[in-house]
Amino acid sequence: MGSPKRLLVVAPHSDDEVIGAYTLIRRLRRRGVAVRVVVVTDGAASHPSSLRWPRGRLVAERRCESRRALHRIGVAAAAVAFLGLPDGNLHTRAAAARRGLSRAIGHVHMTLIAVPFEGDDHPDHRTVAACVAALRRPGLRKIAYPVWPTGQRPIGARKLSLTAQERLAKRHAVRGYRTQTGQITDDPDGFAMTRQQIAAFTRPREMFVELPR
Repeated sequence: MGSPKRLLVVAPHSDDEVIGAYTLIRRLRRRGVAVRVVVVTDGAASHPSSLRWPRGRLVAERRCESRRALHRIGVAAAAVAFLGLPDGNLHTRAAAARRGLSRAIGHVHMTLIAVPFEGDDHPDHRTVAACVAALRRPGLRKIAYPVWPTGQRPIGARKLSLTAQERLAKRHAVRGYRTQTGQITDDPDGFAMTRQQIAAFTRPREMFVELPR
């Protein structure tokens, strides 16, 4: 990915930052690159019927999960921001997302921004991708990472190969998002990553597509 001075990772939901760019963040932080993360939605839609995990508790815990995972790879809590927009219905607040992301990009003069792939099989991811595509900043490079692939595969993707140790660390980080990996059991319609999904999320390579500036 070259040698950017600063990286901003835009995650539609808490956990996308690790699924899409964990090793990229880890390597750049070890080289002293400043990294910031913006999580766009509140994450409240993963378990809407849980009585033990009402909305406020779930949102707070999902934020803690992101902070913990990122802290372990050198991203301080102060460098992680949450826009708190509606999970699952982000398209209804696209203007607010654009404003929040514009502030995040402009405030610290980012040189590289990593965003979800526009073809991801999740509407919130596609909304975030469209919001960032509409933003123009001189000198700003944009790369996209896939999380939920559909039949549309990224063309011209650059692959970041993970060592065995890096892959194990990433799998541990993904499993650390316990609200998304089976901790919440009282919502039969709630989301929980399957073993197959965790394996796909921690494949031996992270992929990034260079986007038009």
